Amino acid sequence: MPSAAIIHAACFAVGAVVGGGVVSVVASNKRQIPITTSANTSVAPPIIDMGQSGGAKLSSAVAVSALSSPVLKYGHPGPVPDLLVRKAYTAAYDRRLRHPAWTAEHLTLASLGKSGQQRPSGDGSPDRSNSTFVEDESLPTMFRAKLQDYFRSGYDRGHMVPAADAKLSQEAMDETFLLSNIAPQVGVGFNRHYWAYLEDWCRRLTGSFSDVYVFTIPLYLPRKDADGKFRVTYELIGSPPNVAVPTHFAKVVLTSKSLSPSTPDALEISTGAFVLPNAIIPDDAPLESFVVPIDVVERAAGLNLFSDAVKANSKHICRSTKCDVVVRRFDDAQKRPEMRRAVSAPK
Repeated sequence: MPSAAIIHAACFAVGAVVGGGVVSVVASNKRQIPITTSANTSVAPPIIDMGQSGGAKLSSAVAVSALSSPVLKYGHPGPVPDLLVRKAYTAAYDRRLRHPAWTAEHLTLASLGKSGQQRPSGDGSPDRSNSTFVEDESLPTMFRAKLQDYFRSGYDRGHMVPAADAKLSQEAMDETFLLSNIAPQVGVGFNRHYWAYLEDWCRRLTGSFSDVYVFTIPLYLPRKDADGKFRVTYELIGSPPNVAVPTHFAKVVLTSKSLSPSTPDALEISTGAFVLPNAIIPDDAPLESFVVPIDVVERAAGLNLFSDAVKANSKHICRSTKCDVVVRRFDDAQKRPEMRRAVSAPK
């Protein structure tokens, strides 16, 4: 995705205000439905809307003038989401929680290195064994997650954008190891297992769809206590404790493909959202048991991912393809050399 478009899209997620009417055309069941939104809305526009051909597209922002107020004469306190545009993804970093507020990817066969296209001269095959976790020096020191924060924390450094999604180059893969792309995750039974199966399922969607957009969103969801009241409680790691441990993680996907070869501009859009607890999940848990409405994720995260037109005129992803994960014990293969030929670790 073009960097400028991604930056604009990221601005939308944190509440940029865009004036003027917008007309989108949605292709659904081989018919086009005009959708018109009112002008001068104060609601944050969506990251993904419908293009004139009916396909998903990143919205383009109108320049927003800086807030001017005599009260802010000596500075604007924020909150400030750091918009991080990388080779293979874009993220908004939450300085308070010290992990991404969200990450966004555009997966295709080409981006995953499966299209048969030749890499530029001098670019070898990216290898995650050549990547290391590093602190993101582009962030202010006082707001960075640090390597020491995760040391003996009991949690894995969980990728929001997995290394296996960044096959463009070694540099692209290295960027997934920046701690600004990491959140604390339960290791055995989640990050190393069911969460990895879900990431693999997202990649496999490129075999059936021409474009796959994936949003990964850490969540903090309430739990009902014994007194009947709902509370949000979560752990902090680090010394001093400052990196928050999400209670849940969401994967939200949008896919597109042509309705038929004769009408390549008429696209079928599918969407779906999955919310998983940051906890041990049995391998045999059905993926569909974690399906939730996209609105639920948007409300919980304070984001506006897709327009109403997209949500109203898209099929559910589990109706367009099988929502089944493939159980692959990557960590067991690494521990047992005799298994490495049968199951190789994701790269």
